[in-house]
Amino acid sequence: MRIMAVLSLIKGVYHWAQICGIGVGVGDGEFGARSVAWQTATVFFAVIDLVAAVGLWLAAAWGAVVWLTAVVSMAVVEVFFPQVYGGSFFIVLGEVTLLGLYMWLAVLAAQERPV
Repeated sequence: MRIMAVLSLIKGVYHWAQICGIGVGVGDGEFGARSVAWQTATVFFAVIDLVAAVGLWLAAAWGAVVWLTAVVSMAVVEVFFPQVYGGSFFIVLGEVTLLGLYMWLAVLAAQERPV
């Protein structure tokens, strides 16, 4: 869970960097110059990824739910709304891989617990 928390934290910080304009050139890359759909999705993922990271780090039950919401939301945005982020197949593949990895680790952890 801590590994997933760190990855979620990195994603959240990336989205906040996009909002703040860190690492983005002047002109079209600025937050205000982007479409409203892009701005909305970026703010949503900036917040939800960091909340999910905290929840996963604390091993709270709500953390897994928020993280699952973030992962599925990113995949849905990439697949069904390609005009927002470009519809990258690799991002969808990465999100699905993270989801599968988390589920596999959750099953392994559940098998280790004594009944």
